[in-house]
Amino acid sequence: MLKGLFSLQGRYRILHQTWFAFFLTFVCWFNFAPFATTIGKELNLAPEQVKTLGICNLALTIPARIIIGMLLDKFGPRITYSILLIFAAIPCLVTALAQDFNQLVISRLLMGIVGAGFVVGIRMVSEWFPSKEIGIAQGIYGGWGNFGAFGAEFTLPMIAVATSFLTGGASNWRLAIASTGIIAAIYGVIYYNSVQNTPPGKPYKKPNKNGALEVTSIKSFWAMIVSNFGLIFALGLLAWRLEQKNIHFLTLSQMYLVWLVLAGLFIYQTYKAYQVNQELLTGRKIYPPEQRYKFSQVALLEFTYITNFGSELAAVSMLPYFFEKTFGLEHIVAGMIAAIYPFLNLVSRPSGGLISDKLGSRKWTMTIISAAIALGYFMAHFINKDWPIPLAIAVTMFAAYFAQAGCGATYGIVPLIKKEATGQIAGNVGAYGNFGGVVYLTIFSLTDASTLFSTMGIAAIICAFLCGFFLKEPKDSFASNGEDEEETINDQPIFIIEK
Repeated sequence: MLKGLFSLQGRYRILHQTWFAFFLTFVCWFNFAPFATTIGKELNLAPEQVKTLGICNLALTIPARIIIGMLLDKFGPRITYSILLIFAAIPCLVTALAQDFNQLVISRLLMGIVGAGFVVGIRMVSEWFPSKEIGIAQGIYGGWGNFGAFGAEFTLPMIAVATSFLTGGASNWRLAIASTGIIAAIYGVIYYNSVQNTPPGKPYKKPNKNGALEVTSIKSFWAMIVSNFGLIFALGLLAWRLEQKNIHFLTLSQMYLVWLVLAGLFIYQTYKAYQVNQELLTGRKIYPPEQRYKFSQVALLEFTYITNFGSELAAVSMLPYFFEKTFGLEHIVAGMIAAIYPFLNLVSRPSGGLISDKLGSRKWTMTIISAAIALGYFMAHFINKDWPIPLAIAVTMFAAYFAQAGCGATYGIVPLIKKEATGQIAGNVGAYGNFGGVVYLTIFSLTDASTLFSTMGIAAIICAFLCGFFLKEPKDSFASNGEDEEETINDQPIFIIEK
């Protein structure tokens, strides 16, 4: 795997083109964070409004990851990713042209849809790489893609400063944000014309039914319904936050209306789930053992993603503000320091996948990494203005490494649960990462950074306990034959499909 990593042929070309698509979606998704305080001052926003915009940035990614997961399984990653990249231009331009808080809320809610792009590449990479290499391949995809958050936080402020002559010396954040959407849209066209869903000779498997996740036991059905409710709850929490004092985006009656709509959405989701799984629930269909999977394992991976990616989303969104306010730094300096957190994705996420491949147990990799995440955030809880800045950075980066490695380890497991439903399962797990981000940032908006860090630490230690006792090693975790066995001719993979 690593020997061919720098090749631009065959599966490696697809991997590189796909992580770059993910990279651009993350540049767009996080293009607000480096300018949060600048935009707040220019548009006269209250601190609570600035924090709430960070929550809005994550909110619609929750349903979007599930919906895109379904579209992905049906239409394939090539079309799905291309359309999403082109769509990114819309919220970027709306943000760049915004004149008040309400316009920013709308633009950041729309931007949350772009943040769902991660799910698409999970399916694409899983189609091109065998199980024995899936951890490192997904880690490279996720790590280099998440590097887009660093790209946004480190380079966009420099672009804004370099082009400030166009705005009379003021930070040209509008041009910096608009440019990210234009570049993403152009690459969407390039991606569509240069990738394929699967290697030559390998069919693209679609789920038998679409509209909801197909489960294989009645217990799993009810577990899925509870899981769906959790995502609806996160959206309801955002609506509540938008109604609170100093925000006033929603009136009390509008908040109740949103809750009513969310209740209707949950009922509709439940109905679609019943439709897809009706034969199972009525006893007309029994899955053979080799086709069964437990939704409890999906639920555990959802929780791992809350503790790793959810905490990463929260940290990336609040760290520029945290360093600026805690140590009295200029916003550009604070943004560049905070950018070290997503920068680590280049190493940490691939290493999490690699450890998962090499350790011989994906279960214990996940358990150990979750415990390390808890340690990192418990240490970060004690950071204050009296700390030396290098020590504060070191502690933050310790937490960052393991949170991101946990993401790689999580998606070293996700594609192994049920191949043909990888998009939907990845969408569910990914949505819970955003659930974590919304909950954590809501806590941050109501309290302070130390409370946020301790909360994320407590969640991670609970996750480590659950993984240690209840997470199961996926079947064929390290398979190198059968459906995943491959041969290569001039580095072009040819998959041998079992009949």
